[in-house]
Amino acid sequence: MSEIKRYNLDDDFANACAWSEVVEAGDFVFLTFCVGNIGGPVEGQVNGALDSLEARLALVGLPLSSVVKVDVLMKDLWNIPVMEKVFKERFQGNYPARKTIATEFAHEGGEGGLQVQIDAVAYRK
Repeated sequence: MSEIKRYNLDDDFANACAWSEVVEAGDFVFLTFCVGNIGGPVEGQVNGALDSLEARLALVGLPLSSVVKVDVLMKDLWNIPVMEKVFKERFQGNYPARKTIATEFAHEGGEGGLQVQIDAVAYRK
C-alpha cells in the first residue's frame, strides 16, 4: 500500500479536536463531517453537505460518482424522503451504499441548527 495521506487536519488541542476531514489510503478515500447550509431547510442542508463532499473529493481529484458508501446522520429521520430526492438529483443513478442514522448533534442545535451530516468512502480505480 502507498503512503496514507491526510487532508484538512484539525488538531486544535485547545478545543480537544483531533481528526482529518479526508484520508487517502490505497485506493480508498474516507471523508467526514460534510455539512453545509446549517440553519436552512433540510433540502438545502443535504445539498450543502453534498457540496462539501464534492469539494473534499476535489482535493484528491475525484468526482461524486466515485463515492461507494455514505453514512447520513440526520436529526429527524422523517426527512429521509427529502434526502433521497436530493440524492436522486445529485448522484443520477450512481447511488452509493447508504446507512442513515438518527442523531442529536453536539453543536448548532435547535430547530434551525444542524440537521444533516454526511460521511463517505470513495474508490479511486
